[in-house]
Amino acid sequence: MQRVDRWVSVLLASLGGVVMWSARSFPNVPGQKLGAGFLPMLVGAGLVVCAVLLLRRSMRSAPAGEGAAPSSLPERLGAPLMVLATVVLYVLLSHRLGFLLVAPLCLALLFRTFGQRWGASLLWAVVGTLVVHVAFYKLLRVPLPWGVLKPFY
Repeated sequence: MQRVDRWVSVLLASLGGVVMWSARSFPNVPGQKLGAGFLPMLVGAGLVVCAVLLLRRSMRSAPAGEGAAPSSLPERLGAPLMVLATVVLYVLLSHRLGFLLVAPLCLALLFRTFGQRWGASLLWAVVGTLVVHVAFYKLLRVPLPWGVLKPFY
């Protein structure tokens, strides 16, 4: 697992670097403080940070063959399949129901999948959704789908 984590971290860092490099050439948007390249630069930097953290974790973990016994196939595939399922759920429902209803549901399911308690999952799902909504709607001026909440806005 360590070798795989190291290769994935190299790929993530490379992808983050490419994203940040290409975002430099994005034009400024008239009337906005943040240009079109702001969000891609932020995503690229996030990918690099995740790569560094993954590399650090792989360096600290026990060598392969030591520690806990390997888990079964369903246990290893459960979390990645749940991530894919929530992405599909979001794509299918976000325009009909709206970002503010679907995103907390998806986030809460993901937090529960990764072992968080219900209270913490719901709290962080709502907080995360509101932070993303404010970032897109107010800072970037990119509206997210309102869905059934459109009449209330």
